Amino acid sequence: MKLAVGAHTGTGTWLMQRATAIVLSLALPGLTIHFMLAWPVDFAGWQALFAPLWMRVLLLLTVLALALHAWVGVRDILMDYVHFTGLRLALYLAVIITLAGSVAWLAAVLWSQA
Repeated sequence: MKLAVGAHTGTGTWLMQRATAIVLSLALPGLTIHFMLAWPVDFAGWQALFAPLWMRVLLLLTVLALALHAWVGVRDILMDYVHFTGLRLALYLAVIITLAGSVAWLAAVLWSQA
Protein backbone atom coordinates (compact mmCIF):
# COMPACT_ATOMS: atom_id res chain seq x y z
CA MET A 1 0.00 0.00 0.00
CA LYS A 2 1.44 3.36 -1.04
CA LEU A 3 0.82 6.47 0.98
CA ALA A 4 -0.34 9.60 -0.77
CA VAL A 5 2.05 12.36 0.15
CA GLY A 6 0.12 15.24 -1.38
CA ALA A 7 -0.14 17.15 -4.58
CA HIS A 8 2.84 18.61 -6.38
CA THR A 9 5.37 16.19 -4.89
CA GLY A 10 7.19 15.86 -8.22
CA THR A 11 7.04 19.53 -9.19
CA GLY A 12 10.44 20.36 -7.73
CA THR A 13 12.24 17.59 -9.57
CA TRP A 14 10.37 18.39 -12.77
CA LEU A 15 11.47 22.03 -12.50
CA MET A 16 15.06 20.96 -11.73
CA GLN A 17 15.12 18.74 -14.81
CA ARG A 18 13.79 21.54 -17.02
CA ALA A 19 16.06 24.22 -15.54
CA THR A 20 19.18 22.10 -15.97
CA ALA A 21 18.10 21.23 -19.52
CA ILE A 22 17.89 24.94 -20.33
CA VAL A 23 21.31 25.62 -18.80
CA LEU A 24 22.81 22.74 -20.78
CA SER A 25 21.15 23.79 -24.03
CA LEU A 26 22.64 27.26 -23.66
CA ALA A 27 26.09 26.43 -22.29
CA LEU A 28 27.10 23.32 -24.25
CA PRO A 29 26.92 24.82 -27.76
CA GLY A 30 28.85 27.88 -26.59
CA LEU A 31 31.53 25.79 -24.91
CA THR A 32 31.77 23.52 -27.96
CA ILE A 33 32.25 26.48 -30.30
CA HIS A 34 34.83 28.01 -27.94
CA PHE A 35 36.78 24.73 -27.80
CA MET A 36 36.67 24.31 -31.57
CA LEU A 37 37.85 27.87 -32.21
CA ALA A 38 40.71 27.56 -29.72
CA TRP A 39 41.55 23.97 -30.73
CA PRO A 40 44.31 23.37 -28.17
CA VAL A 41 46.78 20.70 -29.31
CA ASP A 42 49.19 20.63 -26.39
CA PHE A 43 49.17 21.02 -22.62
CA ALA A 44 50.06 24.71 -22.79
CA GLY A 45 47.11 25.29 -25.12
CA TRP A 46 44.72 23.59 -22.71
CA GLN A 47 46.12 25.61 -19.82
CA ALA A 48 45.61 28.82 -21.78
CA LEU A 49 42.06 27.79 -22.67
CA PHE A 50 41.12 27.36 -19.00
CA ALA A 51 43.17 30.25 -17.64
CA PRO A 52 40.33 32.82 -17.56
CA LEU A 53 38.21 32.61 -14.44
CA TRP A 54 34.95 32.96 -16.42
CA MET A 55 35.83 29.84 -18.43
CA ARG A 56 36.53 27.74 -15.35
CA VAL A 57 33.34 28.93 -13.63
CA LEU A 58 31.20 28.36 -16.74
CA LEU A 59 32.57 24.86 -17.24
CA LEU A 60 32.10 23.95 -13.58
CA LEU A 61 28.52 25.27 -13.54
CA THR A 62 27.76 23.41 -16.77
CA VAL A 63 29.08 20.13 -15.38
CA LEU A 64 27.19 20.72 -12.14
CA ALA A 65 23.98 21.22 -14.17
CA LEU A 66 24.80 18.04 -16.09
CA ALA A 67 25.29 16.10 -12.85
CA LEU A 68 21.98 17.37 -11.42
CA HIS A 69 20.20 16.59 -14.69
CA ALA A 70 21.66 13.08 -14.69
CA TRP A 71 20.78 12.55 -11.03
CA VAL A 72 17.10 13.42 -11.54
CA GLY A 73 16.84 11.15 -14.57
CA VAL A 74 18.67 8.19 -13.06
CA ARG A 75 16.80 8.56 -9.77
CA ASP A 76 13.48 8.39 -11.58
CA ILE A 77 14.57 5.34 -13.57
CA LEU A 78 15.73 3.58 -10.41
CA MET A 79 12.48 4.44 -8.61
CA ASP A 80 10.46 2.99 -11.47
CA TYR A 81 12.44 -0.18 -12.20
CA VAL A 82 14.37 -1.25 -9.07
CA HIS A 83 11.80 -2.56 -6.63
CA PHE A 84 14.09 -3.85 -3.86
CA THR A 85 14.64 -0.95 -1.47
CA GLY A 86 18.12 -1.99 -0.34
CA LEU A 87 19.38 -2.39 -3.89
CA ARG A 88 17.77 0.89 -4.96
CA LEU A 89 19.42 2.75 -2.06
CA ALA A 90 22.80 1.17 -2.88
CA LEU A 91 22.44 2.25 -6.51
CA TYR A 92 21.42 5.76 -5.39
CA LEU A 93 24.57 5.95 -3.30
CA ALA A 94 26.75 4.72 -6.15
CA VAL A 95 25.29 7.28 -8.55
CA ILE A 96 25.61 10.13 -6.03
CA ILE A 97 29.23 9.24 -5.26
CA THR A 98 30.07 9.00 -8.96
CA LEU A 99 28.41 12.30 -9.91
CA ALA A 100 29.64 14.27 -6.88
CA GLY A 101 33.12 12.81 -7.24
CA SER A 102 33.23 13.79 -10.92
CA VAL A 103 32.22 17.38 -10.17
CA ALA A 104 34.72 17.61 -7.30
CA TRP A 105 37.48 16.15 -9.47
CA LEU A 106 36.78 18.67 -12.23
CA ALA A 107 36.87 21.52 -9.70
CA ALA A 108 40.21 20.25 -8.38
CA VAL A 109 41.64 20.02 -11.89
CA LEU A 110 40.37 23.43 -12.95
CA TRP A 111 41.71 25.19 -9.88
CA SER A 112 44.98 23.26 -9.53
CA GLN A 113 46.61 25.59 -12.07
CA ALA A 114 45.14 28.80 -10.67
